[in-house]
Amino acid sequence: MAVDPELLEILVCPKTKGDLELVELPEAVRNDLVEKYKEHFRDEVPVVQQGLLCAESGLVYPIVSDIPIMLVDEALPADVLGG
Repeated sequence: MAVDPELLEILVCPKTKGDLELVELPEAVRNDLVEKYKEHFRDEVPVVQQGLLCAESGLVYPIVSDIPIMLVDEALPADVLGG
């Protein structure tokens, strides 16, 4: 299951209201996020593969088990993408 494409079309960066781009997260970042969010999942391990990048703010909002975490305080700096 993936994030609804219609939802992705209407989401914007909560900090800048800028456009978001779907990006793949590096394995080490994915593993760290799984550990961070697993306490919120009782009977399953959270799935983290992608995030939403706002080039304007330089933030990446992780997608955890198909739920975009659209909180500025939970966002990652864009440099985690390694590029």
